Amino acid sequence: MKFVCLGYFDDKKWETLSETERKAFIEECFAYDDVLRKGGHIAGGEALAPPRDAATLRLRKGKVIVTDGPYAETKEQVGGILILEARDRKHAIELISKHPGLRNGPFEIRGEDEAINAAFEARNQGRKGA
Repeated sequence: MKFVCLGYFDDKKWETLSETERKAFIEECFAYDDVLRKGGHIAGGEALAPPRDAATLRLRKGKVIVTDGPYAETKEQVGGILILEARDRKHAIELISKHPGLRNGPFEIRGEDEAINAAFEARNQGRKGA
């Protein structure tokens, strides 16, 4: 089963680290990602640009309003996503609980919505033949 793992990032905590500490932290995260990859547990993932570079869109009275920056002012912002293959939710939690990234912020784990994803994929397949 696929799980989307949202890795949250504490920018203020990150800023307290030296360049050497940052590089070591990233390398430790990459090393654990390699363990997950070798076990067949990584189906994809992306690191995200900083929240200050985000654009948030809202619909108000039929008009799209664009705001620079993240949707919410919180201590932690989404820093990346990891698509994880696991037997079940318990297994996903077990795998992510060992991720070094937890030292800088939490992970939120959500199972995929298989029905909506299947409908989305069917629609994509239909457009390929058009």
